[in-house]
Amino acid sequence: MGPIALAARRIEPPQLSSLRLASSYSTFQTIWVSVRWICATVRCGFSIVNIASAIFDCSAPDLDSCPDESLPEFAFIGRSNVGKSSLLNMLAGEQGMARVSSTPGFTKLINLFTMNKCWRLVDLPGYGFSHGARKDRARFNQTVADYLENRTNLCLVFALIESGLAPQKIDLEFVEWLVRHTVPFVLVFTKTDKVSTATVQTNIAAFTVRISGWFEKLPAVFTCSAATRQGRQELLRVIDEEMTAINRASVRTRVPGKSSPNPSLPARVRENRKRRPDLNRPW
Repeated sequence: MGPIALAARRIEPPQLSSLRLASSYSTFQTIWVSVRWICATVRCGFSIVNIASAIFDCSAPDLDSCPDESLPEFAFIGRSNVGKSSLLNMLAGEQGMARVSSTPGFTKLINLFTMNKCWRLVDLPGYGFSHGARKDRARFNQTVADYLENRTNLCLVFALIESGLAPQKIDLEFVEWLVRHTVPFVLVFTKTDKVSTATVQTNIAAFTVRISGWFEKLPAVFTCSAATRQGRQELLRVIDEEMTAINRASVRTRVPGKSSPNPSLPARVRENRKRRPDLNRPW
C-alpha cells in the first residue's frame, strides 16, 4: 500500500453533517482564490474528510456544457456495474446523491457536484456494456475522452475496478489509455465485502502484475466497500492531500511586497501534477 493510504489510516472517523442538494448550478458560484481561504471565509472548520455539503451542479452531455473551471475536480470512473454510484454516495455520506440503478450503463452524462464549496466530485459515465444504442455508446465514450484529456482543472481520476473479478480486458485497456494520455490516476478496487480478503488480494496482485510493465513504480492502490464504508477515509484523504498541495503551490507564487496575481487554477493543477511522485507516472 502506498504512502497516501498509510497516512490516511491515521485519520479518526469524521462526524458528518447532513448534505444540502441544489438542482441548479446557478445557485452556487465561486471564484477560486485559495482553498483554505475559501474554507475559512465560509467558516468551514472541517477538512475534506468531513463532507458537510454536496451541491449538484449539472449533468453535462459534453465538455463544453461543464461548469467553469474555477474549482479542482476529482473524477470517478469504471466499467458499467462496478458499483460507482454506491461508492459516490458512501463518500458523500448521503444515499441518493448519485442514482443507483440495476441497469448497467445507466449513467450517460457527466454529473458534477460541488463538495464543501471547495472542490467538485465528477461522476463519469461508465465504459463497457450499456443498453443504449451503439451510436450513443460511442458518443458517451468520446465525451469521457474529451473530458479526461482536455479538462484543465481535473486533478485526479479514481479508476474503479471490481475486486471480485480477475483482470478484465476492458479495465486493462482503460488503464493503458490513461497512461498513454498522461492522465493522473489511482486504482480503487470496489465491492470488497462481496468476496473473501484472499480473493481480493489475489485479484489485485494479478491486475498489478498485468500493468507493471507500464510503470517504474505502480500507482497507488486502494480498496473500498460501499456497504461497510471501508476505504472512505483513505479516498477522501487522497483528495485532501491534493487540495493541500494545490494551495501550497498558490502560496509559493506570492512574492512579499509585490501585488502579482495568483496563477490560474489550471496552471496550479498542472504544476502540482509535476511534483506528485506518489502518482507514479511512467512519463
